[in-house]
Amino acid sequence: MTEFLTEINYDKLIEKSLKNVVVEALKIAEHQGLPGEHHFYITFKTDHPQTKISDMLKSQYPQEMTIVIQHQFSNLVVGRDGFSIDLSFGGIRQTLVIAFDSITYFADPHAKFGLSFNIDEETITHSLGELDFEEEEPKKTSNGIATVVSIDAYRKK
Repeated sequence: MTEFLTEINYDKLIEKSLKNVVVEALKIAEHQGLPGEHHFYITFKTDHPQTKISDMLKSQYPQEMTIVIQHQFSNLVVGRDGFSIDLSFGGIRQTLVIAFDSITYFADPHAKFGLSFNIDEETITHSLGELDFEEEEPKKTSNGIATVVSIDAYRKK
């Protein structure tokens, strides 16, 4: 913390703590794969400065995208500020780099668990650098074709 605060913003503190739940869940998947029937739906802002996706995906999803992490992923690497993952879209393997600050929704339907996050301009302004990854040996998981699904019906309004 580099600036002197005049008040404590408890909403931001809670959101930061809840975002850590996402980080820890991803770390479990990184180290051992997903146990049992667990799977993740992750919605993120594709226009976030630290998020990197292919031009093809960017043109299809210019603002927001939802990915499903279940059987068909590989090379999940969780870093301090975000994660990278290889998914196949239409049979083409692509690497996505997703900043934790870009995530707007996380769910594990098997556990009946979900979190929504607010993204404000201040968060994006403080996230203009490159993502920091602690490189590890890539994890081996199932290969296949991933699909992008809409989960709007499951979101709380």
